[in-house]
Amino acid sequence: MILIADGGSTKCDWILLDTNGEIQFKTRTKGLNPAVFSETSIRQRLFENKDLTNVREKIKRLYFYGAGCGTVRPRLILKYLFEDFFVDADVDVKEDTYAAVYATTSSPGIVCILGTGSNSSFFDGKTVENVVPSLGYILMDEASGNYFGKKLIRDYYYRKMPEDLRLQFSKEFNLNPDDIKLNVYKKENPNAYLASFAEFIFKNERNEYFNYVIKKGIKDFFKNKIRVFENHKEVPVHFVGSIAYFSSDIIHKVAEKHGVTIGNIIRRPIDGLIAYHQKKLK
Repeated sequence: MILIADGGSTKCDWILLDTNGEIQFKTRTKGLNPAVFSETSIRQRLFENKDLTNVREKIKRLYFYGAGCGTVRPRLILKYLFEDFFVDADVDVKEDTYAAVYATTSSPGIVCILGTGSNSSFFDGKTVENVVPSLGYILMDEASGNYFGKKLIRDYYYRKMPEDLRLQFSKEFNLNPDDIKLNVYKKENPNAYLASFAEFIFKNERNEYFNYVIKKGIKDFFKNKIRVFENHKEVPVHFVGSIAYFSSDIIHKVAEKHGVTIGNIIRRPIDGLIAYHQKKLK
């Protein structure tokens, strides 16, 4: 049996295929980002899922695409943990950029992720190249969920957020300074915690303030993660992730200003990943 996983910091989607490529089940665990979670936490999250524990000895191949897997060390950590859990499996761990590529295109293009975190890469039709390595939620991640979450919290405390929105924001979220600092500096998964505040933008009706915040983030992303590619005006730019999906109108406007052609924008790459691996089996 073949297992495919698309893993982020917040959640990880798993699909089991038989040798004919037929889907046997879909399941989900909590996020497994090795840059955020300890090995103990990752192992625990695997064992918490009964679907996975029931088939852990039957898996022959695991394809895992995950956030935080852009460098060798975290990929090796996950490979070791997965080989220990799926005792008879050949394990292949790649960063989540590959999932985005396989889900959006088979032709050359720039592929971007805008979810809890953010990233971009160039796909030449065969290989994936990252011009700017991702340094995570503290230093980078423009236009991601945690980027917008940080922006909202800062604007709330600096009183840059319109007063009616400040009142609504304070009713919907726990904005106690001690609790915020505890979650950001002491607890696991601070990036997903910060990203949870971004829901405030995307579940409410758009207004001038929200449009400004989103546009600023998208413009920063284009500047630092798209325009760094010399051929960014010559190939389509694709996006995956919830943030990209819900801000597609602004993405198109910013792209037009910079002479960039937008390709596919999809919310979740997992369906494209399934099709990619089913095709490989045939």
